[in-house]
Amino acid sequence: MKRFIVLACFIAGIFFTQRTFACTGITLHTANDHPVTARTIEWAATPLNAMYVIVPRKHLQESLLPDGSRNGKSFTAKYGYVGIAVENEAFVMEGINEAGLGAGLFYFPHYGEYQPYIESMKEQSVSDMQLVAWILSNFATINELKSSITQIRIIDTDPRASTVHWRITESSGRQVILEIVNQQIRFHENPLGVITNSPDFQWHLTNLNNYVNLSAGSVNNRQIGSLSLNAFGGGSGLHGLPGDMTPPSRFIRAAFFQSTAPRLGDEDATVIQAFHLLNNFDIPVGVQFADPREVPNMPSATQVTIASDLRNQRLYYRTMYDSSIRCIDLKNINLQRVKFQSVDLDLDKRQPIEEIRIR
Repeated sequence: MKRFIVLACFIAGIFFTQRTFACTGITLHTANDHPVTARTIEWAATPLNAMYVIVPRKHLQESLLPDGSRNGKSFTAKYGYVGIAVENEAFVMEGINEAGLGAGLFYFPHYGEYQPYIESMKEQSVSDMQLVAWILSNFATINELKSSITQIRIIDTDPRASTVHWRITESSGRQVILEIVNQQIRFHENPLGVITNSPDFQWHLTNLNNYVNLSAGSVNNRQIGSLSLNAFGGGSGLHGLPGDMTPPSRFIRAAFFQSTAPRLGDEDATVIQAFHLLNNFDIPVGVQFADPREVPNMPSATQVTIASDLRNQRLYYRTMYDSSIRCIDLKNINLQRVKFQSVDLDLDKRQPIEEIRIR
């Protein structure tokens, strides 16, 4: 029970404060149109205790309920998967399964509303923080998910917590955003491939129209009377691109950076490209605090950055402690025989620095 109280406080804290998740997701494609999804995980208050989890086939999982018990819906993994979890091995934020389906959770405050928890329906109830695990365990395609999701009730485990929404992507490149608004499940096709946080997804798409003037490259020189006006440098076509950390501004930046990215020849190059693009969304921890005395002792609010090669079933990550890119290849794991495991992303929480010795 004590462990649940700690988890409940974490969930409430993570979703009740404004210094919280500010995740940004993008989707790139190779020259052969193979998808690579990527995203950041932010939280400014404390380190998230992030870990990777390896979940084998037939692994039994049980959902948390508001009373602190694990008496919610139980489900056995049809598909093995790898994911990045925070604070608890059950709270998978992002992952891919052996069928090539990817899923991720993103903060969605003030706009979502789940169905209320009903005790008599506890065996159908799945915590929102565990929905990614449920999706990756059970489905190979988006259509399979859509036909089954009405059989469960997605709930929160703390009334103070805010809601989340989800991005689900197939290895074919098809992607949807799942939101629960006014207690109604909504799937939005996402050909753009970008996701941030509130407001709702359709609002963000509409807001893109406010930036129809932006373009790649430089603007043309102009003449005003006898005065010649020239751009100061390259990229002036994006002058006016919003640079703050709010979800609407990050959505606009992500959409334009992603749309101007060249399609590269293979997945590895595209994964590296995704990490470079997401450098633009790293959030310095101090900007989230008006009082500098409250700033926690950690390197960044962007705690983990993840990329997923869905066709090859490879998950890549780097952290605020170590910017080197690490990879887990599902195809090299015997998901029939491997044991469930969760491992801290950083055993040594210091950035490695290589000294160059001059001879």
